[in-house]
Amino acid sequence: MSRFYECHGHIMMDGADYKAAFARLAACNVSYFRDGGDAAGNSAEAKRYCLQHPELGIDYATPVFAIHRKGRYGKIVGRAFEDFSDFRALVKQAADLGADFIKIMYSGIITFKEYGELSCPPLGAEETKELVNIAHGEGFAVMAHCNGRGTVMAAIEAGTDSIEHGAFMDDECIAALAESRCLWVPTIAAVAAFCGRTGFDPKVTENTLKRHKEAVRRASAAGVRIAAGSDSGAFGVPHGRGTLSEYGLLAECGVPAENIIAANELIRGRFRR
Repeated sequence: MSRFYECHGHIMMDGADYKAAFARLAACNVSYFRDGGDAAGNSAEAKRYCLQHPELGIDYATPVFAIHRKGRYGKIVGRAFEDFSDFRALVKQAADLGADFIKIMYSGIITFKEYGELSCPPLGAEETKELVNIAHGEGFAVMAHCNGRGTVMAAIEAGTDSIEHGAFMDDECIAALAESRCLWVPTIAAVAAFCGRTGFDPKVTENTLKRHKEAVRRASAAGVRIAAGSDSGAFGVPHGRGTLSEYGLLAECGVPAENIIAANELIRGRFRR
């Protein structure tokens, strides 16, 4: 592969200069970057910068900010809603700021303290369905931060366009995902970054990574469309090198290169308003 796609990244998650981040991406032949949004408006600025500098050769897409339920995980990457009226207003704000798609935080993050534990409760199934309907009604595809078996099933049933992370899914989830039009971006590199990290139980982190890779392996064999996204910019996942690492991890899981390319292209085409 001479050019690489980063289907889940954060141009400002490392807290550094996004211009330098773009330079690192270009040096690693990353030609597409789908951002996960941020709370400060940097993603919108980064989009303008990319358009002004076509010599970088990077197609950059962003939700501008992610949307989360107030009091749940997501403040670091976006804005909060309390009811459907709030959510509609945030979708309009995103549209006005040039969003290419909508990102919704369905669940918390992995705590890596006990296997399967997440940082907060997820959204309910009916709530998830209505949020997706609202976003789709405004012409947006939905990118979903989503962990946990029940949350993955709810995401699929709601018509979510892509599941990000997808930790702790079981074979029933995989079968449902294979039958849906939803894509999966497992961000294996982001899970691997916690292995050996001080403050986290090595047995939990290593078991989480092992089982996540096993799920990717089973999903690929079942025909799930799996795209390459590393959570680039997050801790331990540097821009550029993190993307290349994700491709290597997907290969370790037996995901054929041609299948990754096909799923990447679906992401690139679908996540445009």
